[in-house]
Amino acid sequence: MARMIFVNLPTKDLAASDAFYSGLGFEKNKDFSNEVASSWMITETIWVMVLTETFYSSFLRNGDEPAYGAGPREVLNAISGETREEVDEFSKRALASGGTIYREAAEEFPGMYSVAFLDPDGHEWEVGWMDMSVMPGA
Repeated sequence: MARMIFVNLPTKDLAASDAFYSGLGFEKNKDFSNEVASSWMITETIWVMVLTETFYSSFLRNGDEPAYGAGPREVLNAISGETREEVDEFSKRALASGGTIYREAAEEFPGMYSVAFLDPDGHEWEVGWMDMSVMPGA
C-alpha cells in the first residue's frame, strides 16, 4: 500500500467547509464523513480531513488549541497543478466556493506559476505549476 498523507484541519463551520472543498473539485468520501468530520480526496494518496473544532481539539494535548486565519502560519498546504490554466481555474473555484485570494496568481520565480487562497476558516492553500523546461538541469 502506498504511503498516504492526511491533512487535518479544524473548522468552525463544517457545511461551509464542505461547500468549499466540493467546489474545488475534491471528492468526498462519505464512509469517513459524518456530523463532526468530512473526508475529501485530492488524489488517491492525499486526503483532507476537515474536523469540527471540538473533534479536532480531542486530538490536541498540552493546552494546544486549533489555529485559524490570520497570525502565525505553521503550514502552507501546497498541491501541484498540471498547467497554468489549471492554477487559474483553482483560483476561480476557490473564490466561487467561499474562499478568498491570499496571493494573486503570478510567476514569482522563473517557470513557477502559483496562486494562494484561504478556505472559509483561513487555512492557506497554494496551487502551483512548474515549467520544467526552464528548471536548472532541464
